[in-house]
Amino acid sequence: MSLSDFRTLGRSGLVVSPLALGTMTFGTPRWGSADDVSRAVFDAYVEAGGNFVDTADVYAGGRSEELVGQYVAERGLRDQLVLATKFGFGAQAGNPHASGNGRKHIYQALEGSLRRLKTDYVDLYWLHVWDTVTPVEEVLQTLGDLVRAGKIRYFGFSDMPAWFATQAATLAAAHAVPGPIAMQLEYSLVARRIEGEHIPAARHLGLGLTPWSPLAAGFLAGKYERPAGGGKPGGEGRLSGPNPFGDMKFTERNWRVLNALRPVAAALGCSPAQAALAWVAAQPGVTAPIIGASNVAQLHANFAALDVRFSSEQLHTLDEVSIEDPFYDRMWTLMKGAVFGKNAVQGWQA
Repeated sequence: MSLSDFRTLGRSGLVVSPLALGTMTFGTPRWGSADDVSRAVFDAYVEAGGNFVDTADVYAGGRSEELVGQYVAERGLRDQLVLATKFGFGAQAGNPHASGNGRKHIYQALEGSLRRLKTDYVDLYWLHVWDTVTPVEEVLQTLGDLVRAGKIRYFGFSDMPAWFATQAATLAAAHAVPGPIAMQLEYSLVARRIEGEHIPAARHLGLGLTPWSPLAAGFLAGKYERPAGGGKPGGEGRLSGPNPFGDMKFTERNWRVLNALRPVAAALGCSPAQAALAWVAAQPGVTAPIIGASNVAQLHANFAALDVRFSSEQLHTLDEVSIEDPFYDRMWTLMKGAVFGKNAVQGWQA
């Protein structure tokens, strides 16, 4: 499979590559990329056939959007790329209207993103994070108005409860107005909690899934080694300094997952990172995992994950070690057996 094996994002006409280029590393000083490296990563992605570029207004304080806009404009690629950016996180301390999901902030945030991206529209506008207070009707109406005004083409929701996305999609369908086409959530072998509610909701509602952090911020790439006597793991990467996850990836259960992943990857003839990314890409409902890369070699290594294929035994091995709550995560399968007296009943599938 290649980056030009396109698919639609959810039940929409937006055509995207099977891997999206995440640009959080662009313009980020400590664990990101210098501007020339960011340019090389961007060029390598589009030259390999990729068309789906993901950024956000808060990445590197807006610098990521500026670099993406510059690279797109210089190469004249605006019409062939899907540009996705986000709103929602705080941009100005002490000003509650400089963040959140309210109409005032959405308009303000979009104006800033369009300016930095050097474009007059965004292909996919993400609600970056649910603010817990803005009514879903206001979010839906505001984003729908922006679609009708031509400022955005589509929108989706990131890091929100499944019920919120479900309510928005249901209201949109009932009133025949623009609704969300996708969800963006953390998903990896060590972060499978979305399988209980979010993924079934997305599949039933026709929402594509673009997982972020499929390598658990580099943990599943095997960048870090567990110290024999305890203490902080060794290794260089995003998790080795200040980061949003702190030390939460370095758990006993996660080390067990990584230890099970390594021999599976070796048997497949690939790296742990490629196996972990391939696992996410192969999950039901997933359209395009978001990959980040601090250099071109790392990017090309990610591309190779598209050709990794697991045996049923290998998938079973990874499931056994990574499913955190076997009863809850498999509850509906178990309940189905109880409901139908242990008879196999296949439901209708589109």
